Amino acid sequence: MRKPCDVSRVSHMSQTNSGKAAATGQLVLLRHGETAWSVSGQHTGRTDIPLTATGEEQALDAGKRIRSLFPEGFDDDCMFASPLKRAQQTARLAGFQPQTLPALAEWDYGRAEGRTRQTVAQMHGGSWDVWRDGPDALDPSMEGEWEETLPGGERITVHNGAGESLQDVYERVQLAIDQAMPLLEDGRNVLFVAHAHVLRVLTSRWLGVEPQFARLLRLDTAHYSILSVYKGDRVIERWNC
Repeated sequence: MRKPCDVSRVSHMSQTNSGKAAATGQLVLLRHGETAWSVSGQHTGRTDIPLTATGEEQALDAGKRIRSLFPEGFDDDCMFASPLKRAQQTARLAGFQPQTLPALAEWDYGRAEGRTRQTVAQMHGGSWDVWRDGPDALDPSMEGEWEETLPGGERITVHNGAGESLQDVYERVQLAIDQAMPLLEDGRNVLFVAHAHVLRVLTSRWLGVEPQFARLLRLDTAHYSILSVYKGDRVIERWNC
């Protein structure tokens, strides 16, 4: 079992128009636990696959780590999760009961969905990188539907559509930030339970930098990060804990 980041909880202050200091809440980002495809390296966007047994244990442990940092927890209207099963499972196992927020769904990888980077490159006929090229660069002949059996025996349908561009995701996550901001400005902490790529893109949007910055942010399964406001600037306070 990994150890949590060696940090203490800190309350940050921002200046109001009156010059008085007002507490600003913290935005906690939790990635879902392990799935069969996070192990195999298959692009897992909108395919609704469950956690593995290891992923379930990771989610339980993540809940303990987050509660140690936020012992008072989160208000009922301050918890949100992607609609996808792996995020919903993680949230519940971690001890949270979030509202579903569609803006937190994972990047729709379109023609790359369910395929590894190597398989996509072979089908594409050349090197391909999701951050650099996105689903748009892939041939429409890669679209369609097919079935796969997960290691646990569950059969799933994989849909390969047109997908989303990185810019599409960057625009979409603003809806999630807009949902959180009034709560944060009211001094309350907010929890998002979602997926690696969408949370990394959301972080780029939070910082006001280009969406490509997200590729430099590693976020492991069932790890959390904290975004906050420091001296008026949106910052990363903790990462990949």
